[in-house]
Amino acid sequence: MAVKILSVDDELDLELLLTQYFRRKIRKGEYEFHFAHNGLEALTMLLKEKDFDIILSDINMPEMDGLSLLAKVNEMQNPALKCIMVSAYGDMGNIRQAMNNGAFDFATKPIDLDDLSLTIEKAIEQINYIKEMQQEHHQLESIKGDLAVAREIQQAILPRIFPPFPENAHQIDIAASMNAAKDVGGDFYDFFRIDNDHIGFVIADVSGKGVPAAIFMAVSRTLIRATGLRSIKPSECITYSNNLLSEESANCMFVTIFYGIYNIKTGEVTYTNAGHNPPILVKADGSIKRLPTCEDIAAGIVKDFCFSEETFHLDHGDTLLLYTDGVTEAVDIDNKDYGEERLETLLGNISSQIDCQQMIARVKADVKAFAGEAEQSDDITLLAIKRL
Repeated sequence: MAVKILSVDDELDLELLLTQYFRRKIRKGEYEFHFAHNGLEALTMLLKEKDFDIILSDINMPEMDGLSLLAKVNEMQNPALKCIMVSAYGDMGNIRQAMNNGAFDFATKPIDLDDLSLTIEKAIEQINYIKEMQQEHHQLESIKGDLAVAREIQQAILPRIFPPFPENAHQIDIAASMNAAKDVGGDFYDFFRIDNDHIGFVIADVSGKGVPAAIFMAVSRTLIRATGLRSIKPSECITYSNNLLSEESANCMFVTIFYGIYNIKTGEVTYTNAGHNPPILVKADGSIKRLPTCEDIAAGIVKDFCFSEETFHLDHGDTLLLYTDGVTEAVDIDNKDYGEERLETLLGNISSQIDCQQMIARVKADVKAFAGEAEQSDDITLLAIKRL
């Protein structure tokens, strides 16, 4: 597109001079000149046509001088519109004032057209740079808006109503929370009814951050839920899910998973741990027990890996706390980890009478207090199940 230049000068000879000197660029469509004879006329044109790139304005004009016009142009707040001021060589006071007020450059009369041509080219370079930055800014704003929508969608697919099974509210308490480090996260939790006596629950952490992790998270969560609802054992669910994730994984992405099936009547939990942090069992008497570390690998790495499963019991009043490494690996301003020991100490000092939401709130508050002003570096996700 042609660079639109508005020449503002009460001397009519300048109009002929500019069109003659820049005739080749005008013919090629590189420059497009428009002319006004005072500041007021120029301002009217600027308000009518908002795509001017350069204003070449005399300072001393009737009705509205160049300095007044410059002030009005500044009010438009268009950084891509550049003003080149023109005045007599001896009018340095006004020229200096124009430069202090935001003029891009100046020229003195009689105008050296070769020098003016260089000044215009320099202005065009700045204009193109600013327009590129504006375009990138608009693109970033668009991406930011898309990420905000993606965050809402991601949060919407996670269960958010607690307690989730009101018909069993006297038997089981469940709560969970996911706080992404970026706009969208790679952690997720889920729980679902398999049959009248069994509830499936899962917590997982996808490798990486941002949009790729969020997409892999959505795929993993959907796959595990759909497979788990078939009433198969946890080891079979994760083995099947792993095979599909291994085939579809891009950039060597993987996901650590803890998937368990809870028997509401007996309190038995059968689970498979695919490379995830071992959950912590908070007994009714306040004692702490960490589930054994599993040697199974994360899902999405090796196809046809056979995952194992283990079993334990939740006694009445026991709470199982599951978490992602965003909790234990949270750092303070000195880059020190929150750590597993601090988490276990906190849980040991919490009353066994509190519910799952209160326990999660206590853990999140303690992690936040520990981190202080340090930026959250990883998603923080927690899930708690208590047998009532």
